[in-house]
This record gives sequence, C-alpha cells and structure tokens, in this order.
Amino acid sequence: MRNNDIVKKLRIALEMKDTDIIEIFALGGANVTKSEISAFFRREDHRNYQALGDQLMRKFMNGLTKKYRVENV
Repeated sequence: MRNNDIVKKLRIALEMKDTDIIEIFALGGANVTKSEISAFFRREDHRNYQALGDQLMRKFMNGLTKKYRVENV
C-alpha cells in the first residue's frame, strides 16, 4: 500500500475536506497546496499524479497526531 492510498483512506474515514488536509500538513510543518492535494489523489496512470513521499507522509502523520491527540491535563 502506498502513502497516497493511506491518506485517501484516512480522508474518507475521517470525512476530511481538502482544507482539512492542508491544515493537517501545516500542523506537521509542511506547506502543501490544493493542487498538490489533488495530484496525490489521482490515479497512478494519470499524467498529473504525484507520489506522496515518506517525508511528507511523516509530516502528515505528525499533523494528524497534533490535531487529534487528547492531552491529559
């Protein structure tokens, strides 16, 4: 399973919009545009497909953690 597939499945499971995904990337320290998000969700054989690299995936997961983690205060 590729990183793109994981983000697609999380997007569906968490009912996220493009703006939510951009926010999560920003929380993780990555600046991603709406057109890049669109390229991540295209089919692999599409000419504008962009693979989501490991470093960007790590930043997405860090942002997701920051957004949804409940701190015990």
